[in-house]
Amino acid sequence: MPGARDQQRDLLQMAGQVWGHGRLPDGPAQGAGGGKPPAQEDVCRGAPQGRDCPGGPRKKMVRPSRLREMAKAAVADKDVSIKLACAAFGISEACYRYQPKLSTESAEIADHLVRLTHNQRNWGFGLCFLYLRNVKGHPWNHKRVYRIYRELELNLRIKPRKRIVRERPQPLAVPEAINDTWSMDFMHDSLTDGRAYRLFNVIDDFNREGLGIEVDLSLPAERVVRALEQIIEWRGAPKVIRSDNGPEYISGRLSAWAEKRGIRLEHIQPGNPQQNAYIERYNRTVRYDWLGQYLFESIEEVQGFATRWLWTYNHERPNMALGGITPKQKLALVA
Repeated sequence: MPGARDQQRDLLQMAGQVWGHGRLPDGPAQGAGGGKPPAQEDVCRGAPQGRDCPGGPRKKMVRPSRLREMAKAAVADKDVSIKLACAAFGISEACYRYQPKLSTESAEIADHLVRLTHNQRNWGFGLCFLYLRNVKGHPWNHKRVYRIYRELELNLRIKPRKRIVRERPQPLAVPEAINDTWSMDFMHDSLTDGRAYRLFNVIDDFNREGLGIEVDLSLPAERVVRALEQIIEWRGAPKVIRSDNGPEYISGRLSAWAEKRGIRLEHIQPGNPQQNAYIERYNRTVRYDWLGQYLFESIEEVQGFATRWLWTYNHERPNMALGGITPKQKLALVA
């Protein structure tokens, strides 16, 4: 039948384009009558045998799922047998008849990833997976989640960093219990009308928990003391508070308050912010997660956003330094 032969020839030419250099997989492709179609001789004629030959078989670059789709399209459109289509595209009949069983669950993973990356624009795959596994409790394998993450093209663009050769700093001591050591530092930004404002950040070095963010146009030593008193009321007093040498931190007002409370103030060496690395890393998270992403019109708006973000940071954001769990989960482990 000339019509059937023409359809088979089209199918084999299509398969030859898929495999490259007009070469089909090893093994004869049998038609419905058991004979070899003449078109296969045209496609394979003169093809050198052997791995090292320029025209030899190359590594297959098409995924089985895509080959299965093309084989089903050939059966539907070209009116060829399943056996011939499978032989032409190099898949088994079991692969041809395979039906995915987890498509609905994959759609659920994709929905989680899309919503998560939309709300947390600076989270890469690591934070997204740890959030789904450790915070939400989903049992999905990281390879499966990463495959869907890549298919959705959610990867962050990685900026190459210019590394400066420097001496290896002394590692910070890791506190063994809550309220052993707190760290505090200031940050700066501007409102939409150009007025500069400050943020006063305090964390517990033990579990990297954010204890407070105070926002105002001016934060003198008196405001620093008041903010620390408010934290101590519900958290308890620390043994040590680490800070830099800013005028608010070396003031007599703060020193007198710390002495009265029995708290030791520990100041880092000037020009060595790495000695206060815990709060510096926290400041970077504040900057990249929200402070550098939005414009604010008033101090009240900044304070409200900071308070809401602080809850998310402590309860839902996995922390790599803690092994991929949140600060509150770390606190629960030692409770």
